[in-house]
Amino acid sequence: MVYGLYISAEGAQAQSRRLEVIANNLANVNTPGFKNEFAILQARDSEAINEYLDSPGSGSINNIGGGVEVRDTQTNFQPGPITPTGIQSDIAIRGEGYFQVQYGDQTLLTRGGNFLFTADGRLTTQEGYPVLAADGTEVQVDPEAKAVHTGSYYNERGEVTIGGELIPLAIAKPESNADLVKFGNNLFRSLGPVEQIPEEQRLAAPAMLERSAANPITEMMAMIETTRAYESNVNMIKTQDESLGNLLGRVLRQN
Repeated sequence: MVYGLYISAEGAQAQSRRLEVIANNLANVNTPGFKNEFAILQARDSEAINEYLDSPGSGSINNIGGGVEVRDTQTNFQPGPITPTGIQSDIAIRGEGYFQVQYGDQTLLTRGGNFLFTADGRLTTQEGYPVLAADGTEVQVDPEAKAVHTGSYYNERGEVTIGGELIPLAIAKPESNADLVKFGNNLFRSLGPVEQIPEEQRLAAPAMLERSAANPITEMMAMIETTRAYESNVNMIKTQDESLGNLLGRVLRQN
């Protein structure tokens, strides 16, 4: 009976962690370039096996399930839909690659191209992080040229076209998306080297944005499913607690 409480508590904890992941996905359904995550659940060994007091497959009483646990969270790196915004400073990447931005002494990657130009002509993210050019320098244009510029600020090769000078944005990719670690909502830090996308492979969509990869309908369905699983585990805890209390009450009355 007590072991049943333990398994139900583990199940409730796992579903609670999964709810946190889904809630974060829902909170970022409007974040450009956001990549949704999903929790990976796996069967948990019994406490005796986890404490190395027994081994899996021993055939003893300890060789029973220990409920479930969240093993890890994985990021879905599939690109989100690209839609027009009509905003000159917006840009999306078609195909592989990430924009590079500077955060302190770190170079971060993002698919969110909702950039803006400051009054002095610097291209930054919404948070104020400088956007980098392909040569590793910060993108800087003549503010006077920008003031009289008409049309999009970029071309379809991902180059800034303000003032007649072409400044290619840094569009890089890691050796593997498995090297990427989330940094905030739509930024990533690469644990391995990254390389610039070759010029002939650079494809961009000016005045457009890659939207969040989180689908609100799918995430809501997952939240309902997870909430019900969480409630089922909590109800099992209550049922087992009541049964255990009734049993102890009868034993005490008999004594």
